[in-house]
Amino acid sequence: MARISNGDALSTALLQPGWTFENNGYGLISVKARWAVDYASAWTATDIGIGATFSEVSGETLKCTKSTYAFQKNGLTYVDQEYVGIASATGSTTRPDVTASNGLTSEHITTHANFFTASTGIAGPTPFTASSITQSNGATLYKGLNGAHFQDPAGGKFVGFLDPTYPLYYGKSNYLAPTTSFSGVIYTTDSTVLTNLKADLGKTSGTNAFSGTTLLPAIFGTSWTTGSPARDQLLMAQVNMESYALNASGVPYMMKVNYELRYNVDGYPSAVYASA
Repeated sequence: MARISNGDALSTALLQPGWTFENNGYGLISVKARWAVDYASAWTATDIGIGATFSEVSGETLKCTKSTYAFQKNGLTYVDQEYVGIASATGSTTRPDVTASNGLTSEHITTHANFFTASTGIAGPTPFTASSITQSNGATLYKGLNGAHFQDPAGGKFVGFLDPTYPLYYGKSNYLAPTTSFSGVIYTTDSTVLTNLKADLGKTSGTNAFSGTTLLPAIFGTSWTTGSPARDQLLMAQVNMESYALNASGVPYMMKVNYELRYNVDGYPSAVYASA
């Protein structure tokens, strides 16, 4: 028995009711929609498929980055599409979604801020006095506070805590120092943002931005410098990138950037770490 078709031939994809719109709160917008189309037209219809624009949301540019075809009876095809874009009010890059991590890490005791301070410090101020403990080659060592020993009365190389009468320090070389890092994610349609952030790996910033891209919300602060001369306190420690579908020229419709920034309260010396 021949098939009898009535109504819309669906040679042009027809948007189905129930499509959803989402803004993640940082400027990333996404739509999930279903289209109905005739099987023969499913492969040629320009309003569906990867790269198609969703025009139902006024003032926003949303591109399809995922498309799923479900073939039904009688030549009907349902096409489920996922679209993404950046809210026009945000620009070409979303606002940063950031998590701050605070913990402890092992550092050498000589990096402690109180290592060379006065009588309440760890090793005390110079000059140090000659010690009865000598090096293996017979050279004189010089002692400070808490059994700290050095190769020179003015400090020189720190040999260690060598006096067992100070059991809280004896044999110790490290301490647990507070450390802060920031993990964040942004989405962008601007390929130069990726290029710049990739080049910033291992570089520092004295603001909440790297190469003009804001990576920390203003609530965390916008000035990140210390000392004189000023030293940047933020270091780009990691950059990971992910693309959302490619157009015919190999350019992503959307890019996701995950990054990690490390904070150093003493700042990073510019002779070692270049500024972004």
